[in-house]
Amino acid sequence: MKAAANTTITILRGTELDAFGDEVDSQVAAHTGVLAAIAEVGRRVFLPAENAYRVVRAYQCRVGFEADLRKDDRVRDEQSGTVYLVTELSDPLPLNGALGDRVATLSRTT
Repeated sequence: MKAAANTTITILRGTELDAFGDEVDSQVAAHTGVLAAIAEVGRRVFLPAENAYRVVRAYQCRVGFEADLRKDDRVRDEQSGTVYLVTELSDPLPLNGALGDRVATLSRTT
C-alpha cells in the first residue's frame, strides 16, 4: 500500500436470510485486518429539483492493490465501527513500475 494507512478494515460481502425469510446483508467477514486509508471528501452535486448545487459527504478508501475489494462490498472500519458501502472502485495504475493503491468511493450506511 502506497498511502499511509490510518485504520484497518473488515470487508463484508454477500447476503443471508433472517428469521423472517427476508434477505439482509451478511455480517460474515470476507477479510479482516486489511490496511486502509479512509478520508472524508466533499463532492459537489447538482440537484435538478432544487436547481442548486449541494456539497454531499463522500468518503474515499485506499487499499493495497492485492486487497480483494469489490463494488457493492461493505467495509467496516475496525477502529470506529462505521460501516460504508463501496459504490465505485478503480483499479490501480502503475506507479514507477509497481502497482499503486486501489481507490474506492464509499457511502456511509446507518
